[in-house]
Amino acid sequence: MISTAAPARAAGAQVVSLTHLDQNLWRVVVRSPAMGHDIPFLLLRPRTGAAGAPTLYLLNGAGGGEDGANWLAQTDAQKFFDGKRVNVVIPEKGRGSYYTDWQSADSKLGKPMWQTFLTKELPPVLDAALNSSGRNAIAGLSMSGTSVLNLAIAAPGLYRTVASYSGCALTSTPEGQAAVRGIVYTASSADATNMWGGPASPAWRRNDPYLNAAKLRGSRIYLSSGSGLPGRYDTPQAQAPGAPPLADQILVGGALESAVRYCTERMAARLRELNIPARVHLPATGTHSWNYWRDELERSWPAIAAGLRS
Repeated sequence: MISTAAPARAAGAQVVSLTHLDQNLWRVVVRSPAMGHDIPFLLLRPRTGAAGAPTLYLLNGAGGGEDGANWLAQTDAQKFFDGKRVNVVIPEKGRGSYYTDWQSADSKLGKPMWQTFLTKELPPVLDAALNSSGRNAIAGLSMSGTSVLNLAIAAPGLYRTVASYSGCALTSTPEGQAAVRGIVYTASSADATNMWGGPASPAWRRNDPYLNAAKLRGSRIYLSSGSGLPGRYDTPQAQAPGAPPLADQILVGGALESAVRYCTERMAARLRELNIPARVHLPATGTHSWNYWRDELERSWPAIAAGLRS
């Protein structure tokens, strides 16, 4: 294990450490002025030719990776990206935060400022530390499948490709607000009123990707969702490591995926209305679970890579 001091700075942020863990896997810790503390990331780097490589920000779900459910533990992402000339940056924090800027401090989460951190503080300081190309893409699942759309809307031009797997773009409707509040509370016991305000707060509409879809123009977009019906991975033999009991994966995961399927179809239709190109994958089966998200990451990789090359 090799740890190196990395005093790269940008916009007040600072890379505190860059540690080689194993093969193409590193850990980087970045101090965020907006967040007021250090944020750890898992980092996949090219073993050769790292200088000038682009960067993919790959966000975890509602647990933020803090609950042990993350891209490296539940999928073979480390192996998939080995040999690919890209930096893959995976936050190890963010549970229940929607990776957004919160309006007020919360007794459970403090005052998350993820949007400021991810769009303004982090990219330039990582570009300097990794000697990257400055070309970025972003992808996320479930909770962060909503977040990646909002982050791209908030920072036009920052991400060449945006990939949302099983994310819901409808957040300001009564049903959308209820779902967001439920996800925040279930993941962190926090109160989403501290995030985007009360039901009539304009912040809900500002953070509704469906309403703000026109601001995605210029990015390559990939959307996907299963139907909620059991599929190839909803068997005891095919579950991902650390998956919930199979009955929960089928019943709870099926209901969740059915709901986000409606969101994904609506978002895809909205993008068509706006003449914004998007690749949309809507298979006939699939629950809200990791093996499907692994497949979608691999399926979307050509679009992500094309954007990073452009």
